[in-house]
Amino acid sequence: MQGYLVNVFLAAGIALVVTVIMGPVIIPFLTRLKMGQNIREEGPERHYIKAGTPTMGGVIILTAVMLASFIMAGSSVEVLTAVLVMMAFGAIGFWDDYIKVILKRSLGLRAREKLGYQLLISILFGLMLIVYFNRGTEIIIPFTGTAIDIGYWYILFLIVVLMGTANGINLTDGLDGLASGVTFFVATALGIVCLMTEHYSLTVFCGAVAGACLGFLVFNRYPARIFMGDTGSMALGGAVAAVAALTRSEIALVIIGGVYVIEALSVIIQVTSYQLTRKRIFLMSPLHHHFELKGWPETKVVKYFWLASLVCVILGLLSFKGIG
Repeated sequence: MQGYLVNVFLAAGIALVVTVIMGPVIIPFLTRLKMGQNIREEGPERHYIKAGTPTMGGVIILTAVMLASFIMAGSSVEVLTAVLVMMAFGAIGFWDDYIKVILKRSLGLRAREKLGYQLLISILFGLMLIVYFNRGTEIIIPFTGTAIDIGYWYILFLIVVLMGTANGINLTDGLDGLASGVTFFVATALGIVCLMTEHYSLTVFCGAVAGACLGFLVFNRYPARIFMGDTGSMALGGAVAAVAALTRSEIALVIIGGVYVIEALSVIIQVTSYQLTRKRIFLMSPLHHHFELKGWPETKVVKYFWLASLVCVILGLLSFKGIG
């Protein structure tokens, strides 16, 4: 295990260095191509000054994670699988960003198109887990370590986990440094879960994801010089959910990634309330915008959400009792 720990830190270091090196190259390149972020008219007014900031920075994260993973654990089938899931979700995000930024279609991919591609990837990954990895169809209940076999329902369960995580991170990515900071904590926690379940090569992958997120914060912290876009948020969602599925920590991920869950729930609650009563529960959703409109500075919102993520990570790790 000690050898793998060294590899984890090396993978994190490689991903961080690659990200820091790529940033000064990619940012001017995207700027010249006029790949600037479109700001929603219904969003907070203070965000208007961010219009034109380069987006699609997720390509930096993807490149860094892939390089670090292949260098340090390229022979691992589990790592290769996690990378493929990450790339597949990242490709959906890239296409979405391309339509928004290059083709100037502000809504990007149609919802049914985006969800359809996510559904296809989730089903294929689920079948691979059951047939190739012989993962089984058990899910582990947090705090107990009890495994419940849900049979064929596992595919549906995995679809919810993958799509929910990807879209949860996408919703979280609304403030400078928010999604990258939260995902750094989540990836670190999942790396510990990998150690607990003896998925040592996947720990290397988690280290690469954490290192890439930390490196991306150099350019994405307030005031952001680049945004990850759907390219990054979707890729990170795929990466995080893939690790959770491979380590049977899908339900623990709900706690570990609690910030993603809260952000997604705030949107669901807001939309449902407005549809039924024409009243809004929050000043704006996702939840981070609510606090902005309450008068909190953006940096304060991000710091408190990072703190909330750290608390969720600790609770999630305490809740996880694997069966090996």
